[in-house]
Amino acid sequence: MKKELKHLIVIMLLSLGFVSCHDDLDQSPIDPDSFTEEDVFANATEAKGALAKLYASLALTGQQGPSGQADIADIDEGFSQYSRMLFNLNELTTDHAVVGWGDAGLPDLHGQYWSGSNDFSEAMYYRLAQEVSFCNSFIGNAAALTDAEVSNFIAEARFLRAFAYYNLMDLFGSVPLVTEVTTDLPSQASRTELFNFVESELLAIQGELKPGRSNEYGRVDEVAAWALLSKLYLNAEVWTGSARYTDCVTYSNNVINSGYSINMNDANGNGTAYDELFLADNDTNGAQDEFIFALNFDGLRSQTYGGTTFLVHAAIGGSMDATEFGVNGGWAGIRTTKNLVEKFAANIDDLNAALGTQSDWGLVGDGTPNGWDGPDTEMFQTGSNQFGLYVDLTDGFMKFRFNEDWGNNYGDDDPQDGALENGGGNIPVTAGTYYITLDLNALTYTITPFTADKRGMFYSDGQNLEIESIPPFENGYAVTKFKNVDSDGFQGSDAAGDFVDSDLPLIRLAEIYLNYAEATVRGGGGDLGLATMKINELRERATGGAFANISSGDITLDFILDERSKELYWEGQRRTDLIRYDYFTTDAYLWPFKGNEPAGTSVSSFRNLFPLPTSIITVNPNLSQNEGY
Repeated sequence: MKKELKHLIVIMLLSLGFVSCHDDLDQSPIDPDSFTEEDVFANATEAKGALAKLYASLALTGQQGPSGQADIADIDEGFSQYSRMLFNLNELTTDHAVVGWGDAGLPDLHGQYWSGSNDFSEAMYYRLAQEVSFCNSFIGNAAALTDAEVSNFIAEARFLRAFAYYNLMDLFGSVPLVTEVTTDLPSQASRTELFNFVESELLAIQGELKPGRSNEYGRVDEVAAWALLSKLYLNAEVWTGSARYTDCVTYSNNVINSGYSINMNDANGNGTAYDELFLADNDTNGAQDEFIFALNFDGLRSQTYGGTTFLVHAAIGGSMDATEFGVNGGWAGIRTTKNLVEKFAANIDDLNAALGTQSDWGLVGDGTPNGWDGPDTEMFQTGSNQFGLYVDLTDGFMKFRFNEDWGNNYGDDDPQDGALENGGGNIPVTAGTYYITLDLNALTYTITPFTADKRGMFYSDGQNLEIESIPPFENGYAVTKFKNVDSDGFQGSDAAGDFVDSDLPLIRLAEIYLNYAEATVRGGGGDLGLATMKINELRERATGGAFANISSGDITLDFILDERSKELYWEGQRRTDLIRYDYFTTDAYLWPFKGNEPAGTSVSSFRNLFPLPTSIITVNPNLSQNEGY
């Protein structure tokens, strides 16, 4: 599936009541080497190729490659890829991202002032409607085949259709519910009816999908159905008015016990196994054991300007070196706000308290918190004549001193050698958070940059934390989460550096851990001790140790929301989460340029939904526009 997605001429499209956006889909193929509908469903082998198209429709954008023969008309083909639009609608509209590009309709998203004719919400509707149509056609045609494995194919197609409706329900609310190819104009289904349909489909196919971990990489199994049910039930109160947290706990628990596992393989040896999830070899480096449903990309065989190619290139700008990310250049577009960055700030007091007993040895200097006049910033004894301290420094100098006594101090005459001299020279330091050690037995010291939570992957050199205006790119920290290099540091398969190999998880086990915890706190009857253990599993991976572990008393709803932000940022989840917490449109939580105000402001609650495309409403009188548009 990852390496070969069979080229198919797509059968006639009818997506949720609108005729195909491009006329060639309504014609017979003229290429004699192309498959006709009869060929595609001649047997199970050919049907598997058609199934590949259903997966590819979420990853790719057309029939030719990165551009040409696009599936969706009237929008740049690269813009139209599913996960790129999911980023635009579910991340760019939140505290997780801003974009400096001025394409019509794009700045509106972060500013939360989009209109009913926004190109990006419209293209997302078309993309998901197309996926429903492809799935409907596949299900109808494959039903005529008697091969045993075709029942698995049909169950996968039903999952993908349910996934498309899950997205449509989340983003647009009430949309037509169509389960077979028809020329009739469909009626609009309520959000509750859509919810019930998605639920019933997932419950029906769970036993028809292959058992967990037994399908080919990139194809869904029964655990994917459980995971999507977990997500569905977590949001049920928003979408239907009825809480289903007990069901969320049940299906989250099914996933937790399914055989999928959190990746703990630090393949590149950088102190955390989190970044492996987003590298070019994440289909083989251990990350694949965590991926329940992922979009597969290959820099040579499945090229697109969306997907992870977008997430890598668009996040590079300013003084960043694109070669470190395995690509040939940056697009200087997307970065993040201080709200996300500050969620990763370490609690230095807690870290220091865990080191040991406070001592009389400390730091002094204009680079330290109390300057040259002191008092010293005291270190903690970690062993015999050994001391440590987590500290925020500024640009300047420092020395080690005992009990505020200049008669007993150490500096370094050669700051390159890490050796101390009694009364030695001032030690230069630069701004940042550090872990500093002092060893009086060996008369050595270390000053090590410290990031407690290594999930926070940002580039700050030349970037401003505060966003005073959008653009330029330098306003806002850059995000370095996605890379087109493998665990050994080698570039992905496209030697030109244009297209990226990294797969993109849409559902992974870590999210289900957090679903379980939230549903438990919201009254779903789960085990808070288990929730705590699973969150600590994620935090230990993030920090490389148990020093940041929490107790069950620390788990509140806001704590879980922050954990979701730190674990899942830029993976297409944030808007949905903020709506569930009633933070997306209200003034209960603000971020830079929310509501198009530099400091952030509330917006009307109707923006919890995107508008139905104006073109759809024009051709189908059965549809009503969402309130406010």
